[in-house]
Amino acid sequence: MTEHRAGRRALALYATGSVGMGVWVTVPGLLLLYYLTDVLGVSAALAGPALLLPKAVDVVVHPLLGSRSDRQARRDGHRRRMMRGGLLLGAAMTAMFSVPSALGGAGAALWVGGWFTAGNLLFATFQVPYLTTPSDLRVGYHERTRVFVYRMALLTLGLLAAGVAAPALTSGGTRADYTRMALLLAVAMAASAAVALRGVRRLTGECGFETPDGRAGHSTRADLRTALRDRNFRPLVLSYLFTGTTTHLFLAALPYVTEHVFHRSALTALFMGLFLAPAALSGPAWSAWSRRPGNGKQRGLLLSQGVFATGSLLLLPAAALLDGGARTAATAAVVMAMGTAFAGLQLFAFAMLPDAVAAADTAEAGAYTGVWTATEATGTAVGPYLYSAVLALGGFASSTAGEHAVQSDGALTALLAGFTLLPAALMALALALQRRCALDAAR
Repeated sequence: MTEHRAGRRALALYATGSVGMGVWVTVPGLLLLYYLTDVLGVSAALAGPALLLPKAVDVVVHPLLGSRSDRQARRDGHRRRMMRGGLLLGAAMTAMFSVPSALGGAGAALWVGGWFTAGNLLFATFQVPYLTTPSDLRVGYHERTRVFVYRMALLTLGLLAAGVAAPALTSGGTRADYTRMALLLAVAMAASAAVALRGVRRLTGECGFETPDGRAGHSTRADLRTALRDRNFRPLVLSYLFTGTTTHLFLAALPYVTEHVFHRSALTALFMGLFLAPAALSGPAWSAWSRRPGNGKQRGLLLSQGVFATGSLLLLPAAALLDGGARTAATAAVVMAMGTAFAGLQLFAFAMLPDAVAAADTAEAGAYTGVWTATEATGTAVGPYLYSAVLALGGFASSTAGEHAVQSDGALTALLAGFTLLPAALMALALALQRRCALDAAR
């Protein structure tokens, strides 16, 4: 296979699609659980399932879309047709954060869960073909990493903008604040998807498009069997399940910690900025590190997982044992280190996905990506659900906008343990699974 090198403009246009993806990943992950429990008054026991069940649909839908994307690629010579669903994603997010004032409790949870499901389906139609694109390109091992460096930079920009802007725009705590926030970010999401469509066309034009040959199977079931039997892909995707669960648990827990431990909700935007700014800057450094002899993507991913797990443990003494400015400064330093690790988690995991497809020469790229994105969707749901379960077990008291429920010592202990000890344990599992992946060794 002839290998190509993509131009910077093509890579930038393609990577722009990750800005909107970053907004969709960040805003629900960071604010939706808190919006349910502390703005709409939904109990933690009910809010968790309201966010988990919509993602259960994704587990079924993503592999189906992966196989469908492969069929469209064989028929049309590209995967762009399905990506148009991303243009409507912002509308779903606006509706999700526009719960009618007459609804509360179970009704509010049902409204949010319904629109969350619709948004996840639209996101999947964009995400699956978009993330399959690097696997379609006629490029080599390090060039795949280069493609994802650009994507990681723009993804982190979307994460950073949403992670700082969304808490700031909703600082008033009213339902109307959340609606205005969603409307403003929806515009950026639509523009991002439109530019991405152009970027995919240009990138595949410059680097060539490897049309799936159909040898892996002509049904979703056959494609799933091919992907899940891959001895290198299986530990990679299972490790990413626990990685995604951990990072989204961190996002969901952060507003609770700043509100109920630090008693300064404005710190949510600050800590998100300190978490994501290093992530935005460290992607090229991680890429350069992986190119050095003896390093590679596998070692980079293991190192990132280890740093994130250690940081989670260090957050416990930083937040619980210190006081005043020292507590804020220590937490900020740990969060910045975890943000640097987060860049490596995203870059190396996603860059190894097309490596797995290339190593399995009978693979359908869309099928592999469908399994991958279904796993990612599961992690984004399980993380907040686990945290809501910890809150419920600790006796966390929900409230509506304008109120401030007093939390028991048990609730505060659960709130903090779910933010520190649980993520550390989950990331340790991710690291143990990742050690079984032999993609770099095989190469």
